[in-house]
Amino acid sequence: MAGAGRRGRSRGELIRERTRARFVGRRAQVSLFTANLTKDPTSAEDPADFLFHVRGVGGVGKSTLLRQWQEAARRAGAVTAVVDESDVHGVPQALVELARCLAEQAGPLKEFDKAAEEYRREQEAAAAESLLLAEGTVGAAADASTSSRVVTQAALGAAALIPGVGAAAAMADSGAAAQALDRLRAGVRDRGRRGRGADATGLTRAFVGELDRLSGKYPWMVLFFDTWEHTGRFLDGWLLDLLQDAFGPLSANVIVVLAGRDELAERPWAPLRSHVTDVPLEVFTETETRALLAARGVTEPDVVDAVLHLSLGLPLLVELLALAQPQSAADVSADADVVDAAVERFVQWIHDPAERDAVLACALAPRLNEDVFAAAVPEESRGLWGWLCGQPFVSGHGDFKQYHAVVRASMVRQQRVHSPQRWIQAHTGLAAAHAGWRTAIQESLPDTKRWGDARWLRHLLDQMYHELCAQPSATLTVALSVAVHIADEDMAVLRQWTDAFQQAARDTADPDLLAWAAKLRTAVSGEEPALDFLTAVLGHSALSARSRSLAHAYRGWFLMVAGRDDEALPDLDRALALDLNNILGRLFRGEARRRLRHHDEAVDDFVTVIDLGVARPFAWALCGSAHRAAGRYGDAVGDFSAAFEFDPSYTDALYFRGSTHRQAGQYDEAIRDLTLALAHDAEDTRSRAVRGVAHRQAGYFAQAREDLSRVADRADAEADIRVGGFHLPFELAMLDTVESGLASCGPQWADLLAPDAPQPTAIRFRDIFRALILEPSTDLAPVTEAFLATDPDQPTRTNLLLYLTELFAVDGDLADRARLCHHLLTTTEPPTPVAD
Repeated sequence: MAGAGRRGRSRGELIRERTRARFVGRRAQVSLFTANLTKDPTSAEDPADFLFHVRGVGGVGKSTLLRQWQEAARRAGAVTAVVDESDVHGVPQALVELARCLAEQAGPLKEFDKAAEEYRREQEAAAAESLLLAEGTVGAAADASTSSRVVTQAALGAAALIPGVGAAAAMADSGAAAQALDRLRAGVRDRGRRGRGADATGLTRAFVGELDRLSGKYPWMVLFFDTWEHTGRFLDGWLLDLLQDAFGPLSANVIVVLAGRDELAERPWAPLRSHVTDVPLEVFTETETRALLAARGVTEPDVVDAVLHLSLGLPLLVELLALAQPQSAADVSADADVVDAAVERFVQWIHDPAERDAVLACALAPRLNEDVFAAAVPEESRGLWGWLCGQPFVSGHGDFKQYHAVVRASMVRQQRVHSPQRWIQAHTGLAAAHAGWRTAIQESLPDTKRWGDARWLRHLLDQMYHELCAQPSATLTVALSVAVHIADEDMAVLRQWTDAFQQAARDTADPDLLAWAAKLRTAVSGEEPALDFLTAVLGHSALSARSRSLAHAYRGWFLMVAGRDDEALPDLDRALALDLNNILGRLFRGEARRRLRHHDEAVDDFVTVIDLGVARPFAWALCGSAHRAAGRYGDAVGDFSAAFEFDPSYTDALYFRGSTHRQAGQYDEAIRDLTLALAHDAEDTRSRAVRGVAHRQAGYFAQAREDLSRVADRADAEADIRVGGFHLPFELAMLDTVESGLASCGPQWADLLAPDAPQPTAIRFRDIFRALILEPSTDLAPVTEAFLATDPDQPTRTNLLLYLTELFAVDGDLADRARLCHHLLTTTEPPTPVAD
């Protein structure tokens, strides 16, 4: 039976038991947290604290204390979750990891899983957004990824694959660049609709809902955030919002624990400062140090005094020196750096060569699992994974372990200095291992899903890290060329790449890598990280013409996303001057020219792409958008038709062609195309909204009301009253007016056109409709001139004229004033701008 009992206990359980058994010190802090778990969080007299901040220098024992607190919480019946810098480069990643930890103890979190799946689908849909921004909307391309791959294959060509450098080849190939183009498209929608960082709101609400559900089953839920000096960069604002119920009421029995080196920032944390239980960790007292040494069997007075002197009371160093089991003070004393001396003594006193080799070999890997361990260590050390996990400087949760940063830095430094050839060989081998794992994953992973796959990305970044460590000078230019392809709106990926690069710079101490790491860290910390990142990379003189061309193309696109089209165009011109075959650059330049109303030049760019035989039907659709913006509706219809005929699955072409027919006054043709689009996707509110407007303008009022009401019902549920570029209350007011007359709609228009009301369209539309409907004595001539002075584009003018035409049929003075306004708009010359 005893043997059976031993077989039934896992290695992890044994490790945890031994860790608890040898834990010495910090009794006051453990008691503080344990006592808090006995309190009532809703008590008016003495409520439980809900926010703890453990802080102190590296090696002082923060992570160890968090593990003790986690054990105490679980003994009190709590469910717990831990994240640290290895899990977090953005809010979504943190939430997924927290949920995974909770689910391991409490069972599936089904509502969160649904929200996570919805988030994933939303990200994939965002990746399929078209560049087309007609009528202020972004159309969803049915197969944007396919078109992107075609475009980027032409843009990059075989020369973009750099032989012999696995990570660079993987990140610079046409599939990866296609994914970058898809993400660029997504950036337009994300900026316009949600803004930076807001995309995790739904996930957070679902997570809060799950915590609320669990609150009735468990006395406590404790969320631990370790290495806050790193994770706080991404989570600080989000956590403050979470704690203040911005995502829904947070259950009273949720405890949040932060652990980091620094004090919490004064200004953002001011609202919660009085609620923070500050737990500063100082070095061990002499009594605590002696107690730990005694627990490890180190009692010789001279040895104890030597450890007291060398360790400076840092618990981690005391532990390492104790585990070395020194026999005399001479075994402890050293003239070297304190940390290096302690680590070196520990390594020297590991008598088993296999164990010593394993400890040193695994220090070279930023993160460890059993596969990485097996790839890192010699054959004779491969049975020591469990032993390594039991070492006091090895911690972690979930799928990975890692060395304490202080210990790892020392071991890495010593190996780099003392064994340079073995250093190169080890990193080369680990890079090859990660390349193999990454390749195996991507064999069953579509190109468009690679960047969203955490395993593939992790292996890619670890591969790049090891390549930089092995050959920093030779790999720097390649790595910066690779960086061009990930400088996009997916900030989590950009941050992970930058962190991996910075880790390599620190571990190699290479001056060039260190200088570049500082530049890139500064770039991604700014207000426009993608732009600043690309600008920094373009400062590297050794970039190839092709890489430089792509960097200019991407930078031009991000300037467009920021609404700085005038600045974007020179970048895109430079991109094509460096590489005429840069199809991405040509597409982006065509779009920039279209936005700047250089319609003929835009068409030239798009036609060039079409003539090259790439990017169809995408380029046809872009060309059609340029023709439509110029008012050449026949040419636009022809381009959209060509796009749909080339690929009948590209149903966006039906939406754009239908919208063009509507602008041309061809309402029946518009209704036919939009009905076909809805046959492919009945939930396409954008097509339904445009069809509703076309129905109304054609005089089919019942059908118009059905379409617009359905869209309005869904918009109300989503708190978004703009669909397909149309403001639904405005469109419904127009419908009521043309169907029933103005008399019954006066209050509706008064609310809609109030100066402080959300505007139905551009503010210039508001002024004209106020003059027409609410202020009939107003002289229309100056109002019309003011509208024309804003230099409206052709689609804006066309839409206004169509609205006025609808009002011709309304009885009374409104029809006459609408005709007069229409006449003024079509005959009045816009004012000539006055030079400064």
